[in-house]
Amino acid sequence: METKPPLYGLMAEFDNPTDLVEAARQTYDEGYRRINGYSPFPIEELAEAIGFHKTRLPLIVLLGGIFGGLAGYFMMYYMEVIDYPLNVGGRPFHSWPAFMPITFETTVLCAALAAVFGMLALNKLPQPYHPVFNAERFALATRDRFFLVIEARDPKFDHDKTLAFMWSLNPKEVVDVEV
Repeated sequence: METKPPLYGLMAEFDNPTDLVEAARQTYDEGYRRINGYSPFPIEELAEAIGFHKTRLPLIVLLGGIFGGLAGYFMMYYMEVIDYPLNVGGRPFHSWPAFMPITFETTVLCAALAAVFGMLALNKLPQPYHPVFNAERFALATRDRFFLVIEARDPKFDHDKTLAFMWSLNPKEVVDVEV
């Protein structure tokens, strides 16, 4: 007896971005939350249509900047006051105005690194494999087709009802996506 591979979800194919965004809005309004859209170019309205409103990236960048600023300042403090105090022109060892350029630079450096690595982590990159690559026509997502996926782990997902709903969105095709 042959068993079917586990199901990742259902994928609908559309001809243009307008149909994709409208289908995504209807899908979100229907109560599905584990949905994603794929397009050969960025579609600004798509993120809002699938319910993606917030990102944690600004907080990650802020925390990276704060860490970098504090690390730069205390690095200078340690070097100038504790490790190798050097009296230059009668200034005090803890001369904070002299620490500001390094503090600024380490703030910017750590914030930029936090932005890059935070973006990679939040986007789950690098991702050399994803179940949607198993769909036969998904390669067209890099050229001229638009796809909407409802994942099987969505709480509202019922294969037959979801399939009927996706066909009601008037796609070119709806296929099962296997894991």
